[in-house]
Amino acid sequence: MAYPYTHEKEVRVLSRGWGDPTTRTLEGWKALGGYEALAKALKMERTQVIEEVKSSGLRGRGGAGFPTGVKWSFMPKEKKGPHYLCCNADESEPGTFKDRELLRWTPHQVIEGCLIGAYAIQADHVYIYCRGEFFETTQILARAVEEAYEAGYIGKDILGSGHSIDVTVFAGAGAYICGEETALMNSLEGRRGLPRIKPPFPAAVGAFGQPTTINNVETLCAVPHIITNGGEWYRQWGTEKSSGTKLFCVSGHVRRPGNYELPLGFPMDELIYDVCGGFQDGRSLKAVIPGGSSVPILSAQECESCTLDYEGVVEAGSMLGCASVIIMDDTTNIVKQVRRMVDFYAHESCGQCTPCREGTQWLSRILVRIENGRGTEEDLDTLLELGEQMTGTTICVLSDSAAAPVASSIEKFRDDYLALIRRGEKVGAA
Repeated sequence: MAYPYTHEKEVRVLSRGWGDPTTRTLEGWKALGGYEALAKALKMERTQVIEEVKSSGLRGRGGAGFPTGVKWSFMPKEKKGPHYLCCNADESEPGTFKDRELLRWTPHQVIEGCLIGAYAIQADHVYIYCRGEFFETTQILARAVEEAYEAGYIGKDILGSGHSIDVTVFAGAGAYICGEETALMNSLEGRRGLPRIKPPFPAAVGAFGQPTTINNVETLCAVPHIITNGGEWYRQWGTEKSSGTKLFCVSGHVRRPGNYELPLGFPMDELIYDVCGGFQDGRSLKAVIPGGSSVPILSAQECESCTLDYEGVVEAGSMLGCASVIIMDDTTNIVKQVRRMVDFYAHESCGQCTPCREGTQWLSRILVRIENGRGTEEDLDTLLELGEQMTGTTICVLSDSAAAPVASSIEKFRDDYLALIRRGEKVGAA
């Protein structure tokens, strides 16, 4: 069964089992070479595993893009108590739908990556924190964990190595904020999911007060392939600073939306017009959000020379984030789409920080007023001023995430706002 949609330009490393239900099983994953990387890693020194991941250039796929091997090396070398690895599967960013597919089609790939990471950082226990709405996916993952326990890949003395690692699947309660690593740990501990002030950082004081590393699902899925084939093998794709493949979640007005695994550095225009088939007849590109709803919007002109890697998207004026590419054609009402994003963040704010709790609500109210034709040009200045006060002033970046699309949309699509304010030429209704 082919996973819809696929394209000849894809490099299917992490997604190679998608569309085949047999890869959900232990035997199906082993037929693809599953758990061979774990067996290899257990024969290596822990520092060797970390150095191999460092040499690959693998960067966190959850949005921040921090080097994974470096992050692992922050864990204390002297073990005075339990260490933990948390796999962040609380995928809630609007426009993002890659991690659920990894969990749904290749759960053992996730588990194997977790076990290798746990071994490298001396973790006794892995917690896979799943988004509360992932009901079917969580059941598939839980069954895979049971299979791995029964086969001796998890638990006491795994593969006769003398090392013991347990794995727990934990279902959240549907809060977006729990995708932030410290809020995730609070939730895991049974407390309210509020972000923590840092320092202390999780590597020093994390879950249950012990050293903890938090990695994204996609990040951990890349680890078995790196251990099996080596860091240099992984570097054959991507760029010098952004190595490897990346899952791009494409949604919006293209003919073939979906998940595509492509080398980092892939041209954005090639993704839109070739891989995703372009637009319906007569339509043209208006804007792209390249990394999920929390990053600045790019205009069509900015997309022309943009390459989809961490540095390339920054150069174009936005951020790669989790590579959730939301594509909008010329029928799009930018004001409406930004207002919908802000409404989401206003609803999901935990309320801990005043600039976020109050600011997101005010952004939403002003945008609604403009959308309904009751706004003024002074409202645009107010929106920008609010955004400045919300940026860099809170414990986590949810407040920044709400402000970024507002500021970038006013800068690049001011005419859409003015058309509604002046009740002049109407913009699209999409």
